[in-house]
Amino acid sequence: MEAQLSVRAILLLSLLPLLSLLARSSSSSVSHDIQIVNAERRIDLTSHIIKVFLTLKVENIGSSPVSDIYLAFPPTQVDHLALVKAAATVGKRKKKSYLPLEVNPTELPDAPNGTKYFSVSLVNPLSAGETLTIEVLYILTHSLEPFPVEISQSESQLVYYHDSAIILSPYDIKKQTTFLKTPSTKLESFTKVEPTNRAGTELKYGPYENQSPHSFSPIIVHFENNNPFAVVEELVREVEISHWGNLQITEHYKLMHAGARHKGVFSRVEYQSKPSFSGVSSFKNLLARLPPGVHSAYYRDEIGNISSSHLRTDPWKSELEIEPRYPLFGGWKSTFIIGYGLPLQDFLFESPDGRRYLNFSFGCPLVETVADKLTIKVVLPEGSKDPSAVVPFPVEQHLETKYSYLDIVGRTVVVLEKRNVVPEHNSPFQVYYTFNQVFMLAEPLMLASVFFFLFITYVAYLHIDLSIRK
Repeated sequence: MEAQLSVRAILLLSLLPLLSLLARSSSSSVSHDIQIVNAERRIDLTSHIIKVFLTLKVENIGSSPVSDIYLAFPPTQVDHLALVKAAATVGKRKKKSYLPLEVNPTELPDAPNGTKYFSVSLVNPLSAGETLTIEVLYILTHSLEPFPVEISQSESQLVYYHDSAIILSPYDIKKQTTFLKTPSTKLESFTKVEPTNRAGTELKYGPYENQSPHSFSPIIVHFENNNPFAVVEELVREVEISHWGNLQITEHYKLMHAGARHKGVFSRVEYQSKPSFSGVSSFKNLLARLPPGVHSAYYRDEIGNISSSHLRTDPWKSELEIEPRYPLFGGWKSTFIIGYGLPLQDFLFESPDGRRYLNFSFGCPLVETVADKLTIKVVLPEGSKDPSAVVPFPVEQHLETKYSYLDIVGRTVVVLEKRNVVPEHNSPFQVYYTFNQVFMLAEPLMLASVFFFLFITYVAYLHIDLSIRK
């Protein structure tokens, strides 16, 4: 009897991994009980940062509740995805509100042609026969391909955009329409997938009806886009906390124009005398939106201070308009540093558990720019312990140690790193830590001890007779 029980136990233990694998695969598979009644996609191509607004009206045609809705993306877009957000529509018309939903990348078995998926977790499962409207926003970077790849100073910039006229989805779509908005009416060419209509700066694909799952119809749009393709290849922002009342910010920029490369020579005379058509795709100034209360701002590069900057402040915001030493054409780069101070009481607070925390804004301050790599270094006061960061999206985190003036054990630095950062990432984040007030006296006591030692040494020197005569 005991032998039979032991055999059954061994068989049960051997089946547990298989059962768990089956459970995971069944939980991560696409439900065939969902169909999309209506889908509308609006693609904004007016900037080099592409914003796609997707409205999905989903219906549960099955008999069991569904708690996840899946979004599909072609592999060519996944590497350029900077952000995916979703919200459920609650109410109608004037009483309409939006309930944020959690969105996470996921793996599904048998994904055709390398399709990647994101799962949208519903707050309440969608019961049989119910419908729900979901608003999705996703942002693409580096998805406009300049063609021609090189232009002269007097030429306009033309770009390609690749996508599908049919919305890629793991569900049946009964009806769908796609709208593309271009920055101007100059449209060189576009793929026609009937019905296709063009009106001004808007290109309409559809409506298309009864599309099966994973349908795809590639399109190419070739149009003019002279907006600044400002890309920050790397931004290192250092936020140094001083409990004596100041927050010092230092930002190191490596800026690039990521549009069509400039060919030929640059004529500053032509650039200044004919600004309407000479260098229309270049940019010579940028706007940085800074927190309110900015003081002691500076703007410099490796040569020295750059005087071509203007700071405008009011009680709600601060704006710093900067102008590099030369206009930036396609392929040109510029490096510079922006620094400023902020009042500590507006950004440092104390939590109910006694810990202190910094509440600051993530992201790149420059308007309409993409940061390929953003590194934020929060330098805590010496003696700080148990640091932790709370960021509303995934980032890489680690700790470093920095030594400054009169430091003994060094200052803890919380390092946050993220790639492919867009203006929508400008959200508040918090860094928590514990601090003993006694450490504020360390540097004053050290300075006082040094001066006291020098004073005693000087007095002793005056009262000591070093002569050899009696």
